[in-house]
Amino acid sequence: MVILKTQQELQKMRKAGALTAQALHAGGAAVRPGVTTAEIDHVVHDFITRHGAVPSFLGYGGFPASACISVNDEVIHGIPGGKVIREGDIVSIDVGAKIGGYHGDSACTFPCGRISDGAQSLLDATKLALEKGIAAAQPGSRIGDVAHAVQSTVEPLGFSVVREYVGHGVGRDLHEEPEVPNFGHAGHGIRLVPGMVIAIEPMINAGAFAVKVLGNDWTVVTRDGSLSAHFEHTVAITPGGPVILTALP
Repeated sequence: MVILKTQQELQKMRKAGALTAQALHAGGAAVRPGVTTAEIDHVVHDFITRHGAVPSFLGYGGFPASACISVNDEVIHGIPGGKVIREGDIVSIDVGAKIGGYHGDSACTFPCGRISDGAQSLLDATKLALEKGIAAAQPGSRIGDVAHAVQSTVEPLGFSVVREYVGHGVGRDLHEEPEVPNFGHAGHGIRLVPGMVIAIEPMINAGAFAVKVLGNDWTVVTRDGSLSAHFEHTVAITPGGPVILTALP
């Protein structure tokens, strides 16, 4: 069941979203050669808790950290630890924060220093796909319109869309209905109406779309070892169009 939010609830979600955005970019600012993914996670955790919020991911389904940090061929759900970030890496950070009973959820892929032209093209395409997906999330449109906008942006550029993992509703629970795929047909799926809040999150591979889960039962990587990028915003559907709740204040 899709849970529509009232104006009062959306105000609370704006606060959660703004805090999530700030925590995400604090983590991104920590990306540099020689830092470990655990150190980046500490930055995110400290920011969220210092502002009176709770890290949405910590303990969620048993996840052991406050941020998912995925490097290079890691798509999503990377567990922070002793991995050292190197010059030229791309680092996807996914952050959630809960405050006032509501969650925000956002992700960004950050370059570490100078990256290859191919990696930069992947980041640019994934970010553009997110922008196109958000623009398609108009009241009266359908989930398939969002999905098609993402897919039709990246595939002509030679990139592929991860199939196994999708976006989702956000609210009192981190993951609510509906599912929001990044591939599909325009005009299909449930209709978007004011009060809906969804996380749109393109996960795009430089190579083939096939992925696998590592032995830790969390980290998802590309099967062919190609790079992957991940961008995400929590978006409210309003009568005037989509509103990004996880934009920086």
